[in-house]
Amino acid sequence: MRAVQAHAFGDPTVLSVVDLPDPSPGAGQVAIDVTHAAVGLIDLFFRQGVYRDQPGMPQPPYVPGLEVVGTIREIGEGVTGFRVGEQVVAMSQTGTGGYASAYVASAWRIVSIEGSGIAPELAVSMIPNAAMAYVALTEVAHLRQGESVLVHGALGGLASAFPGVAKQLGASRVVGTVRPDKLAAAKSTALPYDRIVDSTRLSEELGDEKFDVVIDPVGGEVRMQSLALTGPGGRLIAAGNASGDWEHTIPDNQLWLGSVTIAGFNAGAYLPTHPEVVRPALEAARTAIAAGLGQTVVDVLSFDEAARAHERMESRALAGRLVLAAQ
Repeated sequence: MRAVQAHAFGDPTVLSVVDLPDPSPGAGQVAIDVTHAAVGLIDLFFRQGVYRDQPGMPQPPYVPGLEVVGTIREIGEGVTGFRVGEQVVAMSQTGTGGYASAYVASAWRIVSIEGSGIAPELAVSMIPNAAMAYVALTEVAHLRQGESVLVHGALGGLASAFPGVAKQLGASRVVGTVRPDKLAAAKSTALPYDRIVDSTRLSEELGDEKFDVVIDPVGGEVRMQSLALTGPGGRLIAAGNASGDWEHTIPDNQLWLGSVTIAGFNAGAYLPTHPEVVRPALEAARTAIAAGLGQTVVDVLSFDEAARAHERMESRALAGRLVLAAQ
């Protein structure tokens, strides 16, 4: 199989296309002929070596990629409900392996998109993230009908899945925030936000408005500002650290003074210990995307352009998703 491999930690030039043996599925797994693999911010962090000292994190040489779409080529022992040739989306269990023309996934981490009408590049860009948004909103934030939601970094890979899923779950209002340089793109997005505001002018833009649930994949100072935007009984979900600020802390007295709950959501930690939530989440995500609740801009590059894709991600100028085509 053709695969994009990171042969060391470093800048995007450590990525190169190599030939590797085709994988075979074990019990409970399926092998997939990949057509598209999503490029995510976590791929950059892995490649840069941000998590190199954490147990279980990928070490070079490895193949990046968390999410793929393609057709099933082989079914392992014990797998039912799928057939060879069926078009599916798969979420990685290890956070790696997606930038390859063949991929092995656990059956509980895939969902069929056969007959859904969802384009493969949109499916791989949005369904896995929408599934994670569904888990975060239902299992961690416990979103209730009629509640309001604020999403920081509104156009980001994970963040962009929240408005559609929140609306699907009955949220009354979903507001997004972006940096000033992304406001123009945000204003023209088809994502179902009720409003998008400048993240550097939150108090001026939002005034005294409070939210029941705040989703923060940005971190740093934005997380601190989020406390003032979370209403009594509200839930602030720390869902990432795109800011790269690893030293920032939250004063816990503000939590009890505001009667605010703050919880972390890291899919890599949560999903393996709660496997029963994955299939319902993937099915709910497929429904949301098929209903047009996750329309976003998707740029498709080839495997040979993987380094360029990472360079574009690092520029932080992207206002949609990047996907690598295996062919």
